[in-house]
Formats: sequence, structure tokens, C-alpha cells
Amino acid sequence: MTTPAAPLPDTPPSDTPPHAPSPEDTTPSDTPPRDTATEGLLLWLASRLGIVVLVVVGAQALMEGDAVPKPFLERWRNWDANLLITIAEHGYDGVPGSEPDRGLPAFFPGMPLMLRAVHLVIDDWTLAGLLISLVAGAVAMAALARLAEFEGPEGTGGRAVLALLLWPMAVFLFAGYSESLFLAFAVPAWLAARQGRWPLAAALAAGASCVRITGLFLAVALIVEFLVRRRPLRQAAWLLLPFVPLALYSAYQYSRTGDWLAWKTAQEAGWGRHMVWPWESLITTLGATAGDGRTAWAFRLEIAGAIVGVVLVLVLLYLRRWSELVYVGLQVGALLCSAYYLSVPRSALLWWPLFILIARASGGPAPWRRWIIIVYALVVGPLMALNVLIFADGAWVG
Repeated sequence: MTTPAAPLPDTPPSDTPPHAPSPEDTTPSDTPPRDTATEGLLLWLASRLGIVVLVVVGAQALMEGDAVPKPFLERWRNWDANLLITIAEHGYDGVPGSEPDRGLPAFFPGMPLMLRAVHLVIDDWTLAGLLISLVAGAVAMAALARLAEFEGPEGTGGRAVLALLLWPMAVFLFAGYSESLFLAFAVPAWLAARQGRWPLAAALAAGASCVRITGLFLAVALIVEFLVRRRPLRQAAWLLLPFVPLALYSAYQYSRTGDWLAWKTAQEAGWGRHMVWPWESLITTLGATAGDGRTAWAFRLEIAGAIVGVVLVLVLLYLRRWSELVYVGLQVGALLCSAYYLSVPRSALLWWPLFILIARASGGPAPWRRWIIIVYALVVGPLMALNVLIFADGAWVG
């Protein structure tokens, strides 16, 4: 979208996209405005029901002989979901009496604190995590639908939500991971910024910074969005707010470990992630794709996710969407300069510009455009279903 040359007004604009035709260029219509938030919510709830059916039926169908599948909730306490529960229950020192997990500080406190709060009402930790993701995801999808519709054209909101829900790693939006909670803060923050509501945008972005280190990239991108839109400097102080939770968490971990970058050190200790040249990371990841097992399959998806990330960065650069380029580009750069590709397609769940671009490309008057979202759904939908079953079976998928 071309950046407007003139400063935006101090009052928040309406939800009408900046490129929308003026009232005098349109003819009156009796068609009511689209309720994009409700559309996003319906898609979200329907997809959650679909995952429940897929896991329950799939678990039974894949069992052989007299084998009995694990209970439904147990199938969702895997990997990071279990680590987040450990932090919520015992703190960053881990389970008392056991050797401390040096990787725990890599997880920011937003999700564990939310788990602890919900646990006051819901006794089961796994169910608490699923409920957090369910509610947070509903907020995120409603906001994404509104944001995409704000960008236009009409109907973009529902298609953007659908594109996200069909992404191969969408299983992590269902599980008790932090992706849904992050998006519940970050997407409304971006929508508020696009509408010129900077205090609200900064407050929501601060919430996102409590959940994931990705909040740092969001905070920097908001500064770029502010400068591009030439907002009054008196509002600039709000942009410091998203950095406060990051500083407080660093200070807290310093008080525990003596390390201001404990989250980064934990990444290295827990997963062997450190910065290397991008070609070294690519070579290492390609080596991990050898073989026919699940691990090789997962690393092939990592490479596919990296390709998507690079293409997305180039498209955003071509479209001169500077703030979104900063938000996505910083993430892609960090992921591709890691010791090996890890959680790249999973991180793409947080790249809402990708799903809005897919939705915009599949809209418009040309009939062939609608086939873009159809082909996308037919290609990535089966991968999403496959990864749901793999995750529910306890295997690593990213």
C-alpha cells in the first residue's frame, strides 16, 4: 500500500481502507456492511471443532489391535506446552528436586502467568492451556479479519483468517502454546496503529512483549510505522511502552542468573541455537533432511518455511510496506542465521502480512483470483491435518 504523503489526522480514521473509493464514486447499496469480526470468529470455532474431530477419530483409526489411544488432554501436553506448564507450576527453576532445565528462561512469562491465573479456576493445567489458546485465538482471528478488511478489498478479512487457519503449523494455535496469546495482543495492536490509535497500539504491543521475544520485533516495526505515517512527535513517547516488559524480564532473569540475555543463553543451552552465517545454517538443515523418518520430514518443512519467509520479505520490499518488512524481515533474518532452521514455519503463524497478502491476491473482480485461495487450501490443508495428527501422537513437528 502506498504510504500517504500527508500526515494523518489526530482523530482515528474509520475502518475504511485508505484506498477505498470516495462516497461520490459509489452508488448506494442496500447490502449491509460485512461483520468481519463475526466471520473470523465463526471460522475459528469451526476449525477448533474440526481439530477435535480429527484428533479423536484419527487416534482411534490409527490404533492397531486392542491398543487404546491416550486420553484427549494428554495428547496436548507435549513439548513446549509441557515446559510452559512447568514454569507456571514451579517457576523458572523447574520441578523441585530435579536438575534445572537451562532452557526454561527462553520462554517469556506471559503465557505461564496466564496459565497460573486460569489454573485458579481450571484445575487441569493442560485444559487451562487449551482454553487460553481458544479464547486468545478468538480475539486474534476477530482482529485479523478486521485488519485484513481494513486493508481491503471487501471479503479480505474472512480469506485472511482462512489462510492462517490452514497454514501447515496451525496446530500450535490449538495447543497450549504461546502463539495464540501473542497474536491476541499483536494483531489488535497493529490494527490500532493502522487506525492511528497509538496509546492503544503501544499498550497492546506491551502485552505481546510479555509473551514472546517477537514482541521486540513488533515494537521496532511500530516505530517504523509511526515514522512512515509522520505522526506528531508528542505521541512518540508511547512507542517506548512495548520495550518495558522486555527490560523488566531481562532484569528479572539477571537477578536470578546474572545474565541480562538469559533468554538468549537459554536458547543456546536448550536447543543449541546460536548465530552463524546463513549458508552454514542452510547446509546444516539440508543435512538433517536425509532419511525417511519424521525428523527428516520436519526439517523439509523448515526449509519450505524459510523459502516462504524470504519470498515474503522480497514481496514486502517490492510493495514498499516498510513497517511490515521490518517486522517480518527481522524474524526471518534471525531464524535463517540460527545454527539450523528451527520453528521457521511455526514462526510464520505470527506473520499476519503473509495471510493478508494471500487474501488480497485472491480477491478482486477477476474470476481467476478466487482460485488462489482454493489452490492454497487444497495444497496446505492436508499438511495442516497431517501435522495435527503427528503432534497429537507426541512427535515433534516444529
